[in-house]
Amino acid sequence: IQHHREIHVVMGNEACDLDSTVSALALAYFLAQSSPAPGAAFVPVLNIPRAELALRSETTFLLRDRGIPTANLVFRDEIDLAGLHRAGLLSLTLVDHHVLPGADAALDEAVVEVLDHRPLERERSPPCRVTVEPVGSCATLVTERFAQGPPGLLDGTTAALLHGTILLDCINLSPAAGKVTPRDVACVALLEERFPELPPRDSIFGALQAAKFDVTGLTTEQMLRKDLKVLSSDELALAISGIYVDLETFLLRPGLLQDLEDFCQARGYAGLVAMTVSFSEHHEPRRKIAVYSRCETLRGTLCRALEEATTPSLQLQPLPSPWPCVAAFAQGNSFASRKKVLPILRAAL
Repeated sequence: IQHHREIHVVMGNEACDLDSTVSALALAYFLAQSSPAPGAAFVPVLNIPRAELALRSETTFLLRDRGIPTANLVFRDEIDLAGLHRAGLLSLTLVDHHVLPGADAALDEAVVEVLDHRPLERERSPPCRVTVEPVGSCATLVTERFAQGPPGLLDGTTAALLHGTILLDCINLSPAAGKVTPRDVACVALLEERFPELPPRDSIFGALQAAKFDVTGLTTEQMLRKDLKVLSSDELALAISGIYVDLETFLLRPGLLQDLEDFCQARGYAGLVAMTVSFSEHHEPRRKIAVYSRCETLRGTLCRALEEATTPSLQLQPLPSPWPCVAAFAQGNSFASRKKVLPILRAAL
């Protein structure tokens, strides 16, 4: 790094799911291949400590399947972004998110580009380049960037990463899941046309989905960390965890209440929202939500915000809960994924 005049970091969100990981790797590769900037290093950064990667089972599966050694990857605890910024060396591209968490607020002025597929929550002024489009996968936007760029940049490994990620994000392009758009379909078709040796859609989707939903042997704390995002206000922090078992099964885990309390206390969270998802054999999603907080006021505020939300309406129906400090709901609007719920919770804070 000391030999470069500019360090251009491409970084996904702090949940570091497969879409964030692959979008960062592929876009950094594209920029490195196509950028005229001499003396610049392009570094994809996975926005978790290296020790957390083992919990991202679908990511480790796809990287291993494509022969990419994790030793070659750079993780958040292995690069001093704040120090690079203070030294005037950092340019930051955000993929699969566009709002930095409070702890990273100082890095905001280093952001030169945003590539995201969630609803725009904050404007960025020029010269920052902003691409925010309502597609099913951020990897679709990266694939489009390759398609618009100089010919010959896309190789088989990058194509396989993008292809698997779009299929997983868009639930194998199933309209019943409510995620896929024509642009996602077009990008999968483009990748398959250019690289006919890519594995069949059903086989790679099935393998990735099985890896993602395999929580065998995980502790409750690991399940909460596996797909975690954090919202912060001036007063408090709230954890939002994607959970890959049915909510009733999760709530009946032995010692769960103590685990929730320990998890929040250890990390300074005032509460936690657990969002579960499962799929029918026709790829129709079933979503449920649990809201945990020892603070009755916060729990009530969050529950009201979720119940009264209109953009989108979640159509919540209360479910039985084993404890007063945990409110549980079935979500009638099964197309409202976490990225659509996060702005509701952020506004409530």
